[in-house]
Amino acid sequence: MNIRSIAAAPVSAKTSDAKSNGANTVAVKTASTLPRYESIPALLEKVNPVMPHFGLHPELFRNAAQRFHDNFPGIAMYAVKANPVDHVLDQIYESGIRHFDTASLAEIELIRRRYPDAHCHFMAPVRLPGASAAAVNQFGIKDFVVDCDEELDKLFGETDGGKGLRIFVRIATPLGGAMLELSSKFGTSPANGAKLLQRVAAAGATPALTFHVGSQCLSPFSYAQAIELARRAAVLSDVRIAALDVGGGFPAPYPGNDVPPYHWYFDTLKEALSTFPMEPDTELLCEPGRALCAEGVTLVCRVILRRGDQLFLNDGIYGNMDELSLAGWTAEYPRTIYRLCPDGKAAVIDDQSAPFKIFGPTCDTIDVLSRPMMLPSTIQTNDFIVFQTVGAYSIALRTGFNGFFPDDWAIIG
Repeated sequence: MNIRSIAAAPVSAKTSDAKSNGANTVAVKTASTLPRYESIPALLEKVNPVMPHFGLHPELFRNAAQRFHDNFPGIAMYAVKANPVDHVLDQIYESGIRHFDTASLAEIELIRRRYPDAHCHFMAPVRLPGASAAAVNQFGIKDFVVDCDEELDKLFGETDGGKGLRIFVRIATPLGGAMLELSSKFGTSPANGAKLLQRVAAAGATPALTFHVGSQCLSPFSYAQAIELARRAAVLSDVRIAALDVGGGFPAPYPGNDVPPYHWYFDTLKEALSTFPMEPDTELLCEPGRALCAEGVTLVCRVILRRGDQLFLNDGIYGNMDELSLAGWTAEYPRTIYRLCPDGKAAVIDDQSAPFKIFGPTCDTIDVLSRPMMLPSTIQTNDFIVFQTVGAYSIALRTGFNGFFPDDWAIIG
């Protein structure tokens, strides 16, 4: 067995200062309520966890947000659906994000309760009856999305004809380029989008455009194609476009995906935007979710049984591994295997790999990954598999099925 001992010691929790944004100050309490360790090995040595643990990496959250602060020529909204956990939202907020893509009343309430100075945008193209009225009357929301006449009629009917609102018409984008497409569910053609824009303008609301190229988009050119479709809608409508939201889709750096450098996305967007009819005061937005939260979270799992080439973990598809079970999903989570040695130190196991079938802890036979996972051939019961870059969607999709709901957190670093 080839192991590398890693010495590490836990450090005490620290209290976060209140974060200020202009005249509004919001006390963010994550660091004062969570234990803090200088590294994942330190957590393993101190806790020897039986249940899954999440590690928050503040520096990685800051780095992710800084990419957009420095390179995107507009406002970055965080797509709350990617991970709505308070601890993660606090990291997003602390990284300087003040605009949030909120796709339900519950998400709007969550953000406004925690960050009173935040800007919420209701970016769901289809909403429950009464949701638009509640968003306006209870929370003062001004931004909405539509992709058909029926939703526009409903929005007008619930909001005094749309007066005072900025209404984004969502254009469907070509399939391909993203691991998970969205345009089979949402979006319309440039021609129909132009008609919707005209209706928005005629009602006295503010016309805007949006699109979404799909989740985990591996082709920067997809954004150029989408901007061209939005340009066609704008030209056909012959109305002034007040804002353009280029959506999300910015990828996380998962193994198994050929992820282009981020600057390719920003450079492609800037070049394509030169063809769009932008007025000097046209607002440009994007709504990254995965790209802002994926890298900042680590998941510590424990092997609870090895049975030949089968491993039972304390987490599975009902927990944080839902995306790994999706058909056609080729991305992996970066991972490191640790073992606690007799001296209590965490050591890395990096022996020759072998394929293992991975089961979760529940009593359901479908709680199994759809493809084998390559792991050290010497892995054994009570070893730890530490998955990096798990902050997006995994945690948002966990359930409490069979009594398992992983929710132990620590700050790392």
